[in-house]
Amino acid sequence: MAPAELVRLAREIRTLITDTVSETGGHLASNLGVVDLTLALHRAFDFSRDHLVWDVGHQCYAHKILTGRREAFKRLRRSGGASGFPSPDESPYDLFRTGHAGASISTALGLALAERAAASGVRTVAVIGDGSLASGLALEGLNHAGDVGADLLVILNDNQMAISPTVGALARHLTRMRATPAYGHLKQDVHEVLDRLPMGDSLAKALHTLKESLKEAVVPEHMFERLGFRCFGPVDGHDIEVLLEALEELKSLGGPRLLHVHTNKGQGFAPAAAKPEAWHSAKPFTECNGQVLAEPDALGSGDWTQAAVDELVRLAEADPRIVAITAAMPEGTGLLRFAHRFPNRFFDVGICEQHAVALAAGLAKGGLRPVVGIYSTFLQRAYDQLFHELSLQGLPVVILVDRAGLVGADGPTHHGLYDIAYLRHLPGFTLAAPGDRAEMAGMLKLALEASGPWAIRYPRDQVPAASFSAEPVTPERAAVLRQGQDGAILALGSTVAPALEAAARLDAEGVRMTVASARFAKPVDAGLLARLAQAQPWILTVEDHTLPGGFGSAVLEAAAAGGADSRKIHRLAVPEEFVEQDSRAAQLAAAGLDAQGIVARARALCGKT
Repeated sequence: MAPAELVRLAREIRTLITDTVSETGGHLASNLGVVDLTLALHRAFDFSRDHLVWDVGHQCYAHKILTGRREAFKRLRRSGGASGFPSPDESPYDLFRTGHAGASISTALGLALAERAAASGVRTVAVIGDGSLASGLALEGLNHAGDVGADLLVILNDNQMAISPTVGALARHLTRMRATPAYGHLKQDVHEVLDRLPMGDSLAKALHTLKESLKEAVVPEHMFERLGFRCFGPVDGHDIEVLLEALEELKSLGGPRLLHVHTNKGQGFAPAAAKPEAWHSAKPFTECNGQVLAEPDALGSGDWTQAAVDELVRLAEADPRIVAITAAMPEGTGLLRFAHRFPNRFFDVGICEQHAVALAAGLAKGGLRPVVGIYSTFLQRAYDQLFHELSLQGLPVVILVDRAGLVGADGPTHHGLYDIAYLRHLPGFTLAAPGDRAEMAGMLKLALEASGPWAIRYPRDQVPAASFSAEPVTPERAAVLRQGQDGAILALGSTVAPALEAAARLDAEGVRMTVASARFAKPVDAGLLARLAQAQPWILTVEDHTLPGGFGSAVLEAAAAGGADSRKIHRLAVPEEFVEQDSRAAQLAAAGLDAQGIVARARALCGKT
């Protein structure tokens, strides 16, 4: 295609992306921002042979459309359609299943070194955003790539955004680079002139240091060059001709190279361009005016994230020691409201979850009461700090584990199905999960009064409208919500509401169930467990977590330690498999974690069909 035809194709792709996301929801602003870059990359390289690695992967929609998935894209993020992230199961053009920031340079470097060993001539390209670049893993990859001199092209997609505006010293450095758009050409011209200066053999050593000092004085190197990269740009990421010219030139060069590309999130759709944060992960909307279609609040009391932050702000009003931390997600975690109310007590550290937890440890050691809001799937990145900086030190830090459990359309890269397993074995940790708003309030108050680390997990879902029990939240104690003699359901967190609904349905069949809100995955209420094991024919644990290592496993361990009959205990949880994209309700139903699934399991345990 001629450049003019590519420009027209870019418009068509943006229209298709916007039309589709208006119906299905999805990552809109980031994808609209890289359409021109994606076209230029596919024009300059042959990715049926060459390698293309997307960092995070939430900007891969144009790439999917160009690689044979246009029809599947129409069912984006729905069962049987295209996922919202790269997936090798969908296409050989997707090399890794990605959904977290920072890994692209390291994995692309591995590919480049493998191709160097094979002397294949295959080229490798990694595309990473300025927000992801600040993550520790990305910097580790840059450091190694520059050291080994691999044939690797890194595209720095600089849009001054992660999900929210990028923060930190590295962001300021890139801003200075954007402010000097002629930097790349000036640097090249100055170096060429200086390299032509006469240098006889006898003067070479004496003048080499002077020449390099002159280069540095006229055009200072930036950090990437000091790491061993040849750097080019910034260039306009929406000018396809300029992009093609730069990529064609870079193809002929070897070694580590970095092309600095400046793009705008939301390009081509005015509402997303004006407010890219709000349109990062868009809900279905009316395309003509960008009006988001309201999702029905079936329970009528808001979502769990809002409930957690409402209570945190209330407690922070009375306690000036309370501070909040997020890792580049002030809106997603709801902590933006805390930031507006207490700007001097809020820290956004960028996409640096390890640093967020370690920072919290220092704040706690200094006498403050830090609360860290992180999605369950991203908290995995900070596991080492959860052990070394919190558990080992016994410091009072509260982790708000948002998006715990099945998350719906974002699929397997974003499910929060493993946090109980990787938290409950850490000494000193208390792990709580509220079933209603009152339990959330009680747990957060206890957590901020505790002497050691706490984690409170809650899902991406609505909070039940009513409280299930007037019994206050007490450490290590569950709450019995209804009594029966035909079996017991011990439900954790978000599964309490469907467990109660299941019990009501069974009651209509003459089956009387005991239902308890476990409240804590660690420690398990050993006293209640012993009483249930003695009085009930069976106990069913229910949790929105993967089966191995979860709450049910903790109950089995507690039963064995207390001498209870563990044969009476049965577990209902998410099977040990990757759950593909769908609505959260459909995913819960498929796992048997809705009311109907719990009824079916209880009937089976009662010997009924």
